[in-house]
Amino acid sequence: MLFNSIEFFVFLPVVFGLYWLIGGKRIKTQNLLVAIASYVFYGWWDWRFLSLILFSSLLDYSIGIALGKTDKPSNRKLLLWTSICVNIGFLGFFKYYNFFVESLVDSFTFFGHQLNISTLNIILPVGISFYTFQTLSYSIDVYNKKLEPTKDFVGFMAFVSFFPQLVAGPIERATNLLPQFSIERFFNYKNAVDGLRQVLWGLFKKIVIADNCAKYANIIFNDHTEYNGSTLLLGALFFAFQIYCDFSGYSDIAIGISRLFGFDLKRNFAFPYFSRDMAEFWRRWHISLSTWFRDYLYIPLGGSRGGLKMKIRNTFIIFIVSGFWHGANWTFIIWGALNAIYFLPLLLANKNRVNTDLVAEGKYLPTLKELGQMAFTFFLTLIAWVFFRADSVGHAFSYLQHIFSASLFANIELFPSTILLLLLFFIITEWLGRSGEYAIEKIDFMNRPMRWGFYVLLIVLMFSFTGEQQQFIYFQF
Repeated sequence: MLFNSIEFFVFLPVVFGLYWLIGGKRIKTQNLLVAIASYVFYGWWDWRFLSLILFSSLLDYSIGIALGKTDKPSNRKLLLWTSICVNIGFLGFFKYYNFFVESLVDSFTFFGHQLNISTLNIILPVGISFYTFQTLSYSIDVYNKKLEPTKDFVGFMAFVSFFPQLVAGPIERATNLLPQFSIERFFNYKNAVDGLRQVLWGLFKKIVIADNCAKYANIIFNDHTEYNGSTLLLGALFFAFQIYCDFSGYSDIAIGISRLFGFDLKRNFAFPYFSRDMAEFWRRWHISLSTWFRDYLYIPLGGSRGGLKMKIRNTFIIFIVSGFWHGANWTFIIWGALNAIYFLPLLLANKNRVNTDLVAEGKYLPTLKELGQMAFTFFLTLIAWVFFRADSVGHAFSYLQHIFSASLFANIELFPSTILLLLLFFIITEWLGRSGEYAIEKIDFMNRPMRWGFYVLLIVLMFSFTGEQQQFIYFQF
């Protein structure tokens, strides 16, 4: 069920009405409704995969209970590794089995040997990477005694399958979201209004910006040899805004819907394209995933506490694993390695924490230095996105080769001026609202007629520029 579908616009008000009709004093009944609604929401794609979510919930709930009953180190380690191996095993089978088989066959073929191993016709369950990491965070935090194991299985099921963020995040930590299922929740009008406002902005980003950029990005990427370098650069630009508005739009909708039900989810994006270096970019992009890898992989590996070799090793591990998390293709691994190369000089020079404040805080315009830093960081990101979008490594290198040719300075062959104007409107709005959690959070400074006029403008633009409905990009991850 897509957020931007008719089915969801029927589903959400029904669940919302029943949820608050029950009332905050009947927490268990509310949690049961959330769990049932979440299973209906997920089962709308393919009900067969509901068994995977249920199994993950049963597994990690049981492991949490068992961890709470033993202090013996060997038993606790066995329980933790059971959770890790089973969860990662399921993720690995569904997402990476064919990739490993194909890579193995190709390797043997390269050395003149033929292997007779067949791939399987495996359907990737939507959002498996997200809810797998969410349940793992529970097992790891209980093991590290950062969280008491819950005895409320219904509440735990609701935590694992919480429908607003189930299939594309944010990846919630058990320490943040799970306790919210055990406390009384009250309807808060101000939070609900703020939530609806964030939903509206998320839908605008998805429907108007992401889906329309996708149209032209697909045309250019799918037939890149027919276009000159300047047009290919424009195609990369379209994809950069497609993936940002698609994914951050989903996060905005998820966070906003959660507020309607009295839940607070973690922020997932913080205006990453206004970053002044790559370290700042990764503090602002897909925050829930980057912090997950930092806390559960990078720091346990030693982080940046060791010598030069350890710093380099850990940096490459964290970025390559992050790339591989996104998909079973060498393009994602190269994308991760390229970002490690971008990030490493800052880490080694101890400059990865230079830009932690808000760019041009309290000002309408950045300085020339800040503008240059943002432009350079965005350009590096743009090059990396080519690998993320390309169908294969060969496709990515061919695309880049055609960009950096003499035709880079030729006239653009595909120039959709209307979409570029919409992008300009979007960038200006994001820039002016960069001090908020999302771009239009602080729109209350406008008087009511102006504010409602802006809301109406967004709605009119959504209806005017609704094209072919596109699935959210991160559903495939």
